[in-house]
Amino acid sequence: MDAIALKEKKFNKIINLVSVIIPVVVAILFGVKLPNVEPLSFLPPIYASVNGFTAILLIIAVIAVKNGKLELHQKLMTGCVLLSLAFLVMYVAYHMTSDSTSFGGEGVVKYIYFFILITHIILSIVIIPLVLRTYAKAYLKKYEAHRKLAKITFPLWLYVAVTGVVVYLMISPYYVH
Repeated sequence: MDAIALKEKKFNKIINLVSVIIPVVVAILFGVKLPNVEPLSFLPPIYASVNGFTAILLIIAVIAVKNGKLELHQKLMTGCVLLSLAFLVMYVAYHMTSDSTSFGGEGVVKYIYFFILITHIILSIVIIPLVLRTYAKAYLKKYEAHRKLAKITFPLWLYVAVTGVVVYLMISPYYVH
């Protein structure tokens, strides 16, 4: 096995571990409420904006790579990964200090909201290993494999980023301030 294959095998083990640990830790922390801590009720519009900014950067990154601006593409994608990490930290911090907000809409809007929310949550878990594997392929200079995987990763990641904003906009009237 050559050096790149060994590195990829090592990356895949780490990616598999991280892809399990993140959702489990988030689920556990979601149930933890920090006593005597002021609710971080200002965070939802910030982390929704982070999702929106991530979506914009994802689109710009694809345009950059299609125009041969590989260094710009790499920087934008690294930025997207960091923004997603920032979102995750803020999301968990908010839920550790604040009660969950129930959606107050009725009728067909309620079903639309829950469809978007459920698909957003499921795909936000699925996207973790996809993003990390896609990023690793580029890092290892396995560009053909990177491109192939990115064709799956990009639309799913974009969906998660955009629906994060949509979920926030739909539930924001029901936040208690």
